[in-house]
Amino acid sequence: MKHFYITFYLLFCSLICLAQDDNTNSQQNVDASNPTNLYTQVNTQFEYTSLKDGTSLYGFRGNVQYTFNPNNLVLAEIPLLHNDATSKFGLGDVRLRYFTIVKREMTAEKFNVIAPFLDITLPTGNFEDGLGTSSFVLSAGSVYGFALSKKVLMFPGLSLVHVTKPSTDVIPDEFKFSSTGFLAQANVSISFNQSWFLFVNPILTYLNTDGEWNDTWSGEFNLNHMIIPNKLKANIGYFPNFTNEATTIRIGTTFFL
Repeated sequence: MKHFYITFYLLFCSLICLAQDDNTNSQQNVDASNPTNLYTQVNTQFEYTSLKDGTSLYGFRGNVQYTFNPNNLVLAEIPLLHNDATSKFGLGDVRLRYFTIVKREMTAEKFNVIAPFLDITLPTGNFEDGLGTSSFVLSAGSVYGFALSKKVLMFPGLSLVHVTKPSTDVIPDEFKFSSTGFLAQANVSISFNQSWFLFVNPILTYLNTDGEWNDTWSGEFNLNHMIIPNKLKANIGYFPNFTNEATTIRIGTTFFL
């Protein structure tokens, strides 16, 4: 399995290099400060997560986004993580997403975007090794974009969420429950100039599990810098989960194709 992960990583790095070379003749004007601007891209991120019980996970998270046209995008995200408590390294839970724009008005007088999406997380990570949840997470919703000012855009979103029962044998059947509810977010994009912008995203997840409603508060703070216009972006992200007392830090780069 180690050889598989090493091979995957090398192939992914090769894809990044090819993407960088292929983009030398690209004429697209990339404005990544607007998350409803859809681009084919390759993202590479190194991450570290600290959990409440003292466990740490760290590794590599890569995702590829492909746009069929300016209004339709698919995403595949693959994490390769190490859990220091179990001393195990392997594939985490894989995420797939479809994102579409059904309304787009971006003029000097008006900014108005409506973007539905489908999101699924697959239980590909090993629960016993501390690398996965052993549950499917299904989500469907929409994002609405509007401008607070020329440099501040807001993209609130609401989605229905369903989490299936854990499939692991480690958890007794009497303690296995599915959860259903919703997720609300208020993603704000702040542009400082043409090269620097910040995403601030408070998130509320409210799920019903075995008849009991539970809320989870989390957030995303993602600072971005366009290193090479239209080609290469760097970012550093801070992702706290206030309710579960967990924190994730990610540092990475994005190559636009």
